[in-house]
Amino acid sequence: MSYDALKHLHMTFAVLSGALFLVRGLWMLAESTRLEQRWVKIAPHAIDTLLLASAIGLAVWSSQYPGQSPWLTAKLLALVAYIGLGTVALRRGRTRQARALAFVAALACYTYILAVAVTRNPLLAA
Repeated sequence: MSYDALKHLHMTFAVLSGALFLVRGLWMLAESTRLEQRWVKIAPHAIDTLLLASAIGLAVWSSQYPGQSPWLTAKLLALVAYIGLGTVALRRGRTRQARALAFVAALACYTYILAVAVTRNPLLAA
């Protein structure tokens, strides 16, 4: 597999992961029973595992690592925030309002991660 193919695979998993999070969040807000479907509980873990594996592959292939590359460090820190906020939004939030706020904040983190990936600038300055 070439670097470009791995990069496109990573981007595909990133879009799938974000789209599925968006759908699950909307279902959470609507209090839909669809969140209880087996595939809805399994697919995010499979997609996110492949997303992480492709990210590690890209880092190794390009010799760019968090801590060394500021934009990758920013993406990693935002990813940790995204995961934490996502768990509050979809599972751990005690009230619907807390889950909704965490959902919006998680989407903001996801958007930031995508913007940093495109610009390779953690400050998003032109």
